[in-house]
Amino acid sequence: MKILNHGFWEEMIQLTKTHSIIIDRPKGQPHPRYFEMIYPLDYGYIENTSASDGGGIDVWIGSLEPKTLTGILCTFDTLKRDAEIKILLGCTAQDVEAIIHFYDQSMRTLYIQRPKD
Repeated sequence: MKILNHGFWEEMIQLTKTHSIIIDRPKGQPHPRYFEMIYPLDYGYIENTSASDGGGIDVWIGSLEPKTLTGILCTFDTLKRDAEIKILLGCTAQDVEAIIHFYDQSMRTLYIQRPKD
């Protein structure tokens, strides 16, 4: 059974178009607590949004232009028992692989690709 909720994707696209994206962890920089984890792409959050960790909704910025919604990555931290979503913008298949590999060290992930229109 295949269920597509176009309303969900439309709202996510609108959110990324109408809110500023703040890059607080640029590509190549180490994680603030886990220095061995180097960000493979720009990482930040959507301003004026909220996520389960109390910050904004997280965003990965890929190498494609334009920076349109590619998909969503669901993460589950097995130690903290915490789940979040990360929005992926302008990500190639290689970008997605690099992001998943970044989390493979500490989390379980599920990538949901945005359906083709």
